Amino acid sequence: MKYISTRGGDTPQSFSDILLGGLAPDGGLYLPEQYPQVSAAELAEWRELPYHALALRILQKYIDDIPACDLKTLSDRTYTEHTYRWCRPGCDAADITPLTTLSPGFHLLELSNGPTLAFKDMAMQLLGNLFEYVLAKREETINILGATSGDTGSAAEYAMRGKKGVRVFMLSPHGKMSAFQRAQMYSLQDENIVNIAIEGMFDDCQDIVKAVSNDAEFKARYKIGAVNSINWARVLAQIVYYFKGYFAATRSNNERVAFSVPSGNFGNICAGHIARMMGLPIARLVMATNENDVLDEFFRTGVYRPRGTADTYVTSSPSMDISKASNFERFVFDLVGRDPAVVRDLWKKVDAGGSFDLRDTPYIAKLASFGFVSGKSTHADRLVTIRDVWQKQQVMIDTHTADAVKVAREHLMAGVPMIVLETAQPVKFAETIQEALGCEPGRPKELEGIESLPQRVEVMPAEAGRVKALIAARC
Repeated sequence: MKYISTRGGDTPQSFSDILLGGLAPDGGLYLPEQYPQVSAAELAEWRELPYHALALRILQKYIDDIPACDLKTLSDRTYTEHTYRWCRPGCDAADITPLTTLSPGFHLLELSNGPTLAFKDMAMQLLGNLFEYVLAKREETINILGATSGDTGSAAEYAMRGKKGVRVFMLSPHGKMSAFQRAQMYSLQDENIVNIAIEGMFDDCQDIVKAVSNDAEFKARYKIGAVNSINWARVLAQIVYYFKGYFAATRSNNERVAFSVPSGNFGNICAGHIARMMGLPIARLVMATNENDVLDEFFRTGVYRPRGTADTYVTSSPSMDISKASNFERFVFDLVGRDPAVVRDLWKKVDAGGSFDLRDTPYIAKLASFGFVSGKSTHADRLVTIRDVWQKQQVMIDTHTADAVKVAREHLMAGVPMIVLETAQPVKFAETIQEALGCEPGRPKELEGIESLPQRVEVMPAEAGRVKALIAARC
């Protein structure tokens, strides 16, 4: 299996090479040359597998430069009941991603039972183990540069802390995350973890990561890698729980399902798109945004119009406060028939601060064939949804999951189970839960008082040069 850039300017690469590289040298994102297909016989076999074994089967379809026995060890080590133990009372932690039924045919797939209480752990824990394995084999080191709007940062840091040969530089928007999210990241005292708070929005952080990664000389000298969803391994790991959720919500492989996914950077739902392309019977992918509705606008109109920092709202579902979805390029690559020249032309406009319009192109007619529908949710919607789910089912959901529940209800299909991807535990957004329900969400005892721990963070303006100087000084 070889990997190509969405912009066409790179020779096909192996999995281990793109794992460490992040962005392609031409600024594009890596995708496999083709999506492997899943047969009916494989679906039947996979239905009965525990999570770690299912993950191995899917990883083997995309990774052929790591021996099968080593890949099995990595999967077994990643997906253990001990690591994913923070599930709701009554759920079985051994399921890793237990399914909670809210009403007949309407479910939550719980993805936030890992160490940082967010779905990002599902991919980051595997990524940390893959990094350590490949670096040891190659006798190399790596400096990871990432950007977070909330959960990516803590998940990456918890996955990489103490890993040999790995140092993490994580950018986050200064003062824009919840107190719990900041505490999870900034309270870590590990020497290989460096937190940088950027005076701006998440998009400023993401732009800095891209600017540094596009400096080929600097990237090579300081061995810069990526853990954001621009890293293909992140998306690959997320494909697994779409299969697991499908098996949990159906009785036979003749059934179809729909998934509703809260979407900011498009990585989570991109994994669902790829699962569908592999042959998983997904009837509909429901993409939910918050007030920052750039992606909703595209799927409704065919116009992709990223906003500037001044036009990006600060919301109560902050991990989705993103106006320029870096992973969206992967989907558009498929939409335009995998033509890198078209992608280069479109992103030349985006990278220059502009937009693109597909309404008068042949691609808009193809859009519906990919199964996407979309909608947006506001703060008021969030409060109503959190309140409604709590009152009717006694299930407490976080703000991002509430966005997905609200939009899912607008796109139900008769006879097709709806699976909402739960993305974080409510404690991460306690202020809004208090506003909605008048009570504080619970948290694991090990995380009580985390906000009062000493914090270690560098605050700096949104300048790539300042970040590069810090990396050079620390390395």
